[in-house]
Amino acid sequence: MFLFSESALPTNAQQPSSSSSSTPDTPAREAQAKPAPRIAQPEAGGSAITLETSEPLFYVAVALNVCGYDADLAASSPVRRKIREEINGEVAASAAARTSRDALCKYMREHTLTDGSLNLAQYISLALYVSPPPELTPIVDETELPPDSTQVVNILPLLRTFAEDVHLNAIWVEHRPEYEALTARVHDPLTKMVLNTNIYLKLPVSSYDGRRFLVLLEPMLAPSATNARIYSSDYIVVASPAADPPGAVHMDDIRHIYLHYEIEPLVYARAQAMERLQPLLKAVQDAPLEFTYKTEIVPLITECLIKAIETQTMDVGLARPERPGPTVKARADLERYDAEVSTYDRQAEAVRRKAVDLAMRQGWVLVDYFYAQIGTMEREGISLKENIGQMVYGMDVDRERHKDQQIVFLPQGSHDVLRRATTQLTGLQLAELKIFKGDLAGASDIANKVLADPSGDHPQAHYVLARVNLMQRQPGAAIGDFQEVLDSSKDPRTLAWSHIYLGRLYDIMPDRPKALVEYQAALVVRDAQPDTKAAAEQGIKTPFVAPKVEHETHDDSDNAPLDPSGKAEKDAYRPPPPH
Repeated sequence: MFLFSESALPTNAQQPSSSSSSTPDTPAREAQAKPAPRIAQPEAGGSAITLETSEPLFYVAVALNVCGYDADLAASSPVRRKIREEINGEVAASAAARTSRDALCKYMREHTLTDGSLNLAQYISLALYVSPPPELTPIVDETELPPDSTQVVNILPLLRTFAEDVHLNAIWVEHRPEYEALTARVHDPLTKMVLNTNIYLKLPVSSYDGRRFLVLLEPMLAPSATNARIYSSDYIVVASPAADPPGAVHMDDIRHIYLHYEIEPLVYARAQAMERLQPLLKAVQDAPLEFTYKTEIVPLITECLIKAIETQTMDVGLARPERPGPTVKARADLERYDAEVSTYDRQAEAVRRKAVDLAMRQGWVLVDYFYAQIGTMEREGISLKENIGQMVYGMDVDRERHKDQQIVFLPQGSHDVLRRATTQLTGLQLAELKIFKGDLAGASDIANKVLADPSGDHPQAHYVLARVNLMQRQPGAAIGDFQEVLDSSKDPRTLAWSHIYLGRLYDIMPDRPKALVEYQAALVVRDAQPDTKAAAEQGIKTPFVAPKVEHETHDDSDNAPLDPSGKAEKDAYRPPPPH
């Protein structure tokens, strides 16, 4: 269902697909030959913002329910129980259906993860890249699937057999009217949320420019769990409507991802200017944040800005006084109204300030700064697009860093519907942290131990060593390790940054033609984060120049460069699936 109809770009305007390995001599045009796979392929005349259902997602959700997924069953839309009962009837009436069900459930038991949300997310990630029934096959090569989904991709043959045995397509067709009715219920609140958000930020509703915000409804999943992820230029939210009130979804969670969709391009467009904010990362090393937010300034900035906007617009739980009608002219009534508004404003601000303080103690150290900036923006009636430059360039970094150092962080942070990375650092993630802190020898030791283990993650270990070599100014060794990464890694983010690093190395040599090939190859890799795209496009536009490095130790200088190669993003980013 289109929320806002816009003209779609031509097919060749979409991003190209991923490449698992490219050498510096590979022509860029070969890397761009294949169009990028897209979730729920956009149609001509389609919209940048859509609300849809998905038959492959339905099939996967049914399989989960058949095999013991009962989360929030009592709170789910009635159609979930109806479908479960119909499938139970089909299974009871058919020996073949029972056999295929048992095989399906045996596979799921063998691939169960201890974290229930991650266990669910791996199947949702798979469903988003599966062709419609009856084929139910991946629409991309296995190397291009989301990393978590590759763990369960072999369930598809079992799912096809089960679906045929229980006549699942007929059940889907039978209940389509109920799905459409639920979609219709969600459509108006979702549209209102989008419009109100854009009005507040004074941004136009996005036209279709290759980026999409997609909400998928699936009543067979638990209403309490909103599942969100960002794949390349697709921002996807999977939500399930509740029974009471009918069709209700967690609109706050959906809005959070929509804010990412609107704000990330504005922030990443200024990623280079944010290098000056790098010292702020040192203040969050003890914060209960996920690894990415401790080592990359742009994601931290983005999340803090979003949380500041959410706090400024939160429901404070108080009734705002009603203005007297036009016929009321008594001075006492108007004065009473003004006094009530003043009291409301003070009480509302107190509630919001408590939310700001909580966010700061959870590690979102710039929420206070952005909260004040958003308030000024609102009072002056200017748009976020107009004001975001001033927010970045006008920040007093030393003042904010000093303030952040006074924060006493909570033991645990907040839950984010869009999860980026794990918080427990072991192995190569610990090596990444050692790089960030300047312990290059410690990082090298961990990486070499991984390489010595036949079952270790060799591509990521080479990636660590390549960046250590960069920081130790050994470009030849770095190039060798980056080539090892390109020859063996299947992780899109690692591949993309390896290409970018190689491009920067070739620019410094200088060998501009080889550098351009690497930057183009980085754009081809289907990484889920916008920073790689921004870095690669910057490399294509302007040759990289290595910054001058002051000879300071990391221990006694808060302003020491985090990476002498000029790359501040310390991304051991092997993401667990967002949820």
